[in-house]
Amino acid sequence: MYRTALLLNQSLIEVNDLTCTVAGQRLFDRLGLTVVSGDVLELWGPNGSGKSTLLRCLAGLFEADGGFIKRAVGLLYMGHRPGLNELLSPLENLRWCAGLQERDVSPEMLLSAIHYVGLDRYKNAPCRTLSAGQMRRAALARLCISESRLWLLDEPMTSLDDDAVALVRNLIAKHRSAGGGCICATHVTLEFPQTRVLELGA
Repeated sequence: MYRTALLLNQSLIEVNDLTCTVAGQRLFDRLGLTVVSGDVLELWGPNGSGKSTLLRCLAGLFEADGGFIKRAVGLLYMGHRPGLNELLSPLENLRWCAGLQERDVSPEMLLSAIHYVGLDRYKNAPCRTLSAGQMRRAALARLCISESRLWLLDEPMTSLDDDAVALVRNLIAKHRSAGGGCICATHVTLEFPQTRVLELGA
């Protein structure tokens, strides 16, 4: 784990003059933002206001019309869909995800992540047999093994019960206290002190 004391106020991502139009609709125009270590930025706005598109632009998955994005650190992007191979189990999906990052994650760490998200009983069950909430929990296990400094999360609390929502908040709180940052599209406030809000479509 990285040391918080060395990372205070370190810029993780800077955005200047970002402009994006989709299907003839201008979603944002000359948008600017900066996220530093310890920051949590909530993206608010109605459906279609550009929250998901902005996150995809920041992740490098969608090309904006113009502007500048400076990514100072590695990032983890988690879309509003779980992004799981439904033929694989939660444990197999997590192992596969670690492999994509070319990381040597111990079996103990993988099992610890599965335990943290409450899927011990289902760790070897094909994801196609899980409920929507359990699928979301399986996706959240990636955060437990992530070493990325910046998290881009698109509606991470979708389909979750109250206990799992608290789990998401706890994961983000630990991440920011360790010097990480998070940009989160959400309709449910994260309830953190000093959280900033960017409202799109206002």
